[in-house]
Amino acid sequence: MPVTRAPKNKAKAKKAAAKKPVAKKIAKKVAKKAPAKPVKKAAPVKIPVKQILDARDVQLIVDAKAAITQQKEILAELEARGISLNRIPKAKDRPLIDQARDIAKTVEKLSAKLKKENLGSANRLLKKSDYALIAPAPVLAAPTPTAKAEKPGKPLVTKIDGEEVELEEVELEDLESLVADTPGEESTEEKGNQPRVVNLAEEASGNEADAFTLKASEEDDAPVQTVMTAGATADPVKDYLKQIGRVALLNAELEVELATRIEAGLFAEEMIATEKKLDKKLKKELEWISEDGARAKNHLLEANLRLVVSLAKRYTGRGMLFLDLIQEGNLGLIRAVEKFDYTKGYKFSTYATWWIRQAITRAMADQARTIRIPVHMVEVINKLARVQRQMLQDLGREPTPEELARELDMTPEKVVEVQKYGREPISLHTPLGEEGDSEFGDLIEDSEAVVPADAVSFTLLQEQLHSVLDTLSEREAGVVAMRFGLTDGQPKTLDEIGKVYGVTRERIRQIESKTMSKLRHPSRSQVLRDYLD
Repeated sequence: MPVTRAPKNKAKAKKAAAKKPVAKKIAKKVAKKAPAKPVKKAAPVKIPVKQILDARDVQLIVDAKAAITQQKEILAELEARGISLNRIPKAKDRPLIDQARDIAKTVEKLSAKLKKENLGSANRLLKKSDYALIAPAPVLAAPTPTAKAEKPGKPLVTKIDGEEVELEEVELEDLESLVADTPGEESTEEKGNQPRVVNLAEEASGNEADAFTLKASEEDDAPVQTVMTAGATADPVKDYLKQIGRVALLNAELEVELATRIEAGLFAEEMIATEKKLDKKLKKELEWISEDGARAKNHLLEANLRLVVSLAKRYTGRGMLFLDLIQEGNLGLIRAVEKFDYTKGYKFSTYATWWIRQAITRAMADQARTIRIPVHMVEVINKLARVQRQMLQDLGREPTPEELARELDMTPEKVVEVQKYGREPISLHTPLGEEGDSEFGDLIEDSEAVVPADAVSFTLLQEQLHSVLDTLSEREAGVVAMRFGLTDGQPKTLDEIGKVYGVTRERIRQIESKTMSKLRHPSRSQVLRDYLD
């Protein structure tokens, strides 16, 4: 192997070192002229979406759909209020923004879980067979509620329309107790001989209790055959209770299943409304899911109608008919079905109680009084009544307006004013006495009525006044009568009287002064002084 000798002097060493960079430059030019071959990227591995689903997979997809639907509702409400998530919220908007952020995290977690389980996205459409995996067996008899009992002393609190609301757990009463305790609308004597609607199935069975049992052969949507029988009487409340008693009570599992079907129906309706390009098979499937959600909604409503009756009984005798209270409560029940979130874990009756009570109390505030009072003032009246009852028990006497004002943080004048608003109007035709031969209006004095003694005295005064004026000259009597309005009740000025007699106002003033001096003479004034007393 040849040995490279070191240069003998420094000049040769520098020359040898200068040759190396030139070689590098040449190598770079060659590399530019010959581009490197492109490296082929590895094709992404496509993970097939799971086609055969089990109950756990279906439940996960349904939960994701429900979370997305709830997120859309919250975002729509934020947009309607003009609230932005990127800005610092106001104190009153923080609960809704926190709810929006929480549901966004939930949607993100569920989407990641769907991806991890190879289930695709939440927009995946489910078939009837998929929903059947999470649907429990139908219950025909009225089952005992199996929901977890809440810890005693710990109230249920949830958010409704952005506000925390304490829920009341109410147990549904059986039909027999409702029929026994429910007051009738009208007595038989008041109704007279009105036609009655008779259920043919009940008449044929002969047993009243059997008419309320849902048999396996009967269909939920089968129409009830009725016939009008003349000359019979019936209680409309009991007839209504018999009709709603045909639907069995629900247990916790069936409530969740119905709520799941309702949400799926709402999601399908939204897909039909928003997605324009849908094939016939997919659209038909969505329409079936939407109809199934409507059937589930009606089932949940009908199974909880007796809950409305149970709550409406608490508000009887306050200005509204019992059936009207039931109808208003049914509107609140419909609202509760639309807003119910089964993922919270409490029973539907616990959640629906708040909406039913709100609907009934709002209706009473609007319709129960002859003179309508605003809702906020009705709440103040009710609060004042509660405090007044409590102080009556504590003090053993009626509290004074000053004591109520200190308790309610009001002025005594405001307390008296609110108490006046709370009074019920009384009809002037209210009968009085044991026989009712007189009315309340007969005892009220007419402020515009003329007292006979005063009318006679006024007539005598007019006669005496005219007799005194007859002792004066025609001009003097005319000036005094026009000056004080004794003829037409309209006093005239000196200028107006002067124009009538064609003289100046000064001349009329002189005539008036002279005439008044004559009238003050005892021979004329003594007769009139007696009427001053």
